[in-house]
Amino acid sequence: MASSDAPSFPPHTENAPGRTALVTGASSGIGAATVRALAAAGFRTIAAARRVDRLQALAEEVGGTAVALDVTDPESVAAMAAQVGDVDVVVHSAGGAFGSDSVENGDPEGWKAMYDTNVVGVLRVHQALLPGMRRGGNAHVVVLGSIAGFEVYPGGGGYTAVKHGVNALVRTLRQELLGEPVRVTEIAPGMVETEFSLVRLGSQEAADKVYDGLVPLSAQDVADVIAFAVTRPPHVDLDKVVLRPIAQADAAHVHRVKPSDV
Repeated sequence: MASSDAPSFPPHTENAPGRTALVTGASSGIGAATVRALAAAGFRTIAAARRVDRLQALAEEVGGTAVALDVTDPESVAAMAAQVGDVDVVVHSAGGAFGSDSVENGDPEGWKAMYDTNVVGVLRVHQALLPGMRRGGNAHVVVLGSIAGFEVYPGGGGYTAVKHGVNALVRTLRQELLGEPVRVTEIAPGMVETEFSLVRLGSQEAADKVYDGLVPLSAQDVADVIAFAVTRPPHVDLDKVVLRPIAQADAAHVHRVKPSDV
């Protein structure tokens, strides 16, 4: 089949008008790309994160709203919930990894910080917004997980433990919300080129090496999948979506092309 003849699967925009979507971690990377994708699909968007200056520029770009949010701060979460009111879709994109030490040399404080952001942060925001989501009658909880939620690799003990926790949290929500008009989806990407590796490894040089010799996923690639998931008909729930670059089979097996091979 020629590429021009390949089928496309655009968002069902008729399922978006009148619905409001809030995205955490929206100041950069997958979160920001998701705000753009959902706005393009017809959602009213609320971009939430700590870096409000970035959020305001994004909100102006898409015609949405910006709100300050630190998912590790209960008072910030409560203030956000009071400001936004009822929403229909929440995309839990706030998260991240800190360090790549072995378990033997792991920093307990770094592990706690990752857990607070990636797991407890989802808990706080979910608890604050679920009552309003229920009132809408067509709600969707989307949590950004990772292949680290069901795979492991050396140097990733803290992050994989945390993302395994995210995976367990999402699966539990799916059971606890069964019978209610609330869909639950986990999006589990492999290698995505964002600020993730820069924050984790501490230098641009180290971050660039992660993606040497391959084409990783982009934030937009992941955002497109999220937009697709939340625009399915109300009876369709994509429980879990795993996406990776073609050059990645799993966390331990990546095909890299040397410059001499190109």
